[in-house]
Amino acid sequence: MSTLKTPPEPAERHRLTVVGGLAALSLDAMASVAYGPEAIVLVLALAGGAGLGFTLPVTIAIALLLAVLTLSYRQVIAAFPDGGGAYGVSRAYLGRRTSLVAAASLIVDYVLNVAVSVAAGVAALTSAFPSLLPHTLWLCLGVLALVTAVNLRGIANSARAFIAPTFIYVASIVLVILFGLFRSEPAAAVPTAQVEALQTVGVLLLLKAFANGCAALTGVEAIANAVPSFREPGVRRAQRAEVVLGALLAVMLIGIAVLIEKFEINPVEGVTVLSQVTTAALGGGFGYYLVQFATVVLLALAANTSFGGLPVLAQLLAQHNNLPHVFALRAERQVHRYGIWFLTITSAILLVVANGQMNVLVPLFAIGVFVGFTLSQIGMVRHWWRGRPDGWKWRAALNGFGAVLTGVAAIVVTATKFTEGGWLIVVALPLLVWAMQRVHRAYRHIGSQLELGRTPPPPRPRASLVIVPVGTVSRLTRDAITAALSLSDRVEAVHVTHPDDEATTQKFLDAWDRWDPGVPLVRLHDERRRIGDPLIAHLREIKGSQVVVLIAEVEPTHVWQRILQNQRGAVLASAVRRNTNAVVCRFRFRI
Repeated sequence: MSTLKTPPEPAERHRLTVVGGLAALSLDAMASVAYGPEAIVLVLALAGGAGLGFTLPVTIAIALLLAVLTLSYRQVIAAFPDGGGAYGVSRAYLGRRTSLVAAASLIVDYVLNVAVSVAAGVAALTSAFPSLLPHTLWLCLGVLALVTAVNLRGIANSARAFIAPTFIYVASIVLVILFGLFRSEPAAAVPTAQVEALQTVGVLLLLKAFANGCAALTGVEAIANAVPSFREPGVRRAQRAEVVLGALLAVMLIGIAVLIEKFEINPVEGVTVLSQVTTAALGGGFGYYLVQFATVVLLALAANTSFGGLPVLAQLLAQHNNLPHVFALRAERQVHRYGIWFLTITSAILLVVANGQMNVLVPLFAIGVFVGFTLSQIGMVRHWWRGRPDGWKWRAALNGFGAVLTGVAAIVVTATKFTEGGWLIVVALPLLVWAMQRVHRAYRHIGSQLELGRTPPPPRPRASLVIVPVGTVSRLTRDAITAALSLSDRVEAVHVTHPDDEATTQKFLDAWDRWDPGVPLVRLHDERRRIGDPLIAHLREIKGSQVVVLIAEVEPTHVWQRILQNQRGAVLASAVRRNTNAVVCRFRFRI
């Protein structure tokens, strides 16, 4: 018996499948394989061969932390299907202020991820083609513009665009690991570097290597932050994507670490660790260039993780009155356009300030994300403690262990990178929290003034007075007064005069008397030739009526013709809104 599958709804077509979720939201984590192991080697190499012997143990420790995070965020996805990740958990179990710390850390990490990923991809490109080096900044901005354009078309479209390069990259890394494991000797000579000043392998060195290597964990939380972007059943698809991401990332990290120790890879200036491992495993032929090219593409496109996660997080923050409500608006194709533009503009500013140099941005990276990791883990411990479902003790212990690990990593990363620019993040986080608190306070004040949440008394009509500022007798004046009479029986025309305008004023009065529209004319005089102040003073003298100010304006046919207008209407409208409680009505006369 055959069954007919119902096609997804139009909105569902723009949401993610499991494969699409991996392509759209895990590029950051996937691409970190290119620099995570190298970050470990750079630290351990300070202790020479003895230190490099700890590459695999340190990587296994990171993989264990990755497993803890994967299991934790799988539970976060189920508990918070509206997304938000660390922010959602913290808001539910640690309080609003703590949740803002988590949100600020995620925002900082998302912005830095875009800047670092784009700069790293371009750095890999300019390494292969040195002639492009003078154009680094423009290449960075070009890649950023391309990723932005793809995301403005919808996250599902961007996911489809990134499936092929993601698959090629993962497959090429897996092939490097497999060929390397079965090769008895390196396929090509791997250069070695002499370390001038060796350090002993101590706890601090291992902690620093662990903290540096944890850069490979950035992006693990992105799927939990963007659960609403998945096609129904969204929770199940997001959980599967999270588990697949954790498994693939662990296999690639451990596999590369094994090859680093097997081939005795040392850091070499101008040559990445991944490049050395690939050379040792595959040689310098087609396979090598395939891996390098796939790495360049993935590093450039890893910014897409932020474009998938931050707009959803910004939507949640806006719904909770912590960000301007414009971030909660969706455009066509289910796109949070304002979140995307915010991410693009802030990342572009970072790239311009850093002149597109990756090494300037990297010291700022991965500090904020560990703050979010830690708060999320602590929040999940409280989640299990309150609910106490079956098996809650081992789940709480797992999250508690993860909180300790990520908390230590956050402290170590911040301490080791503080003087390298990490202090900027330490300053930026509280500033972001303060800004979101101010936004929340402003919305709370507006809500109290609007009496939101209360049932208002029934509306009652009030006598209205419509005031029409006039300057000439024309068809525009006639249509404006006609519109005013349709709003109320009480209409008043107002004409402002200034010194040295006696002839013009008398000409207007004569024309008004000949026309005699049947509404009173009020003359206001101002010695300083101001436009709005005389009208505002007149409006403040009116008591007991609902005042409507109807401002007549010409609507030109072409946009360029706006420069021909004197903008008196816009000036009057702004002044009345700012200084009185009158209702402003802009009457447009279309030419």
